[in-house]
Amino acid sequence: MMDKETDIKMDVVVPEDVEKEKEELPAEEVAEKAASERDKKRFFYSKKVCRFCTGQIKMEEVNYKNVELLRRYIMPSGKIVPRRITGTCAKHQRILAGEIKKARILALLPFLAR
Repeated sequence: MMDKETDIKMDVVVPEDVEKEKEELPAEEVAEKAASERDKKRFFYSKKVCRFCTGQIKMEEVNYKNVELLRRYIMPSGKIVPRRITGTCAKHQRILAGEIKKARILALLPFLAR
């Protein structure tokens, strides 16, 4: 068994400027620094608006033949981009997904990226 009196001391070299930072910061600054780090973690998103409802893109343009438009709504891996990312409403997302699936069947868009 080991004696309780025996301690192993390790020589750790700590840079001087790190020790100075620990000593020089008052409690108020430490609290402010922690609060600012907490604020950086908060994200505020602006409300996304459906481009089809606002008229920026006409629904006549959404067609399985319009590959350039449909490519904006698929990921590089080939997946359909979800509503929460694109901002489209549920009605137009369903139409868009249907047209993407038609274009995939006709081999205008990929099912998977390789």
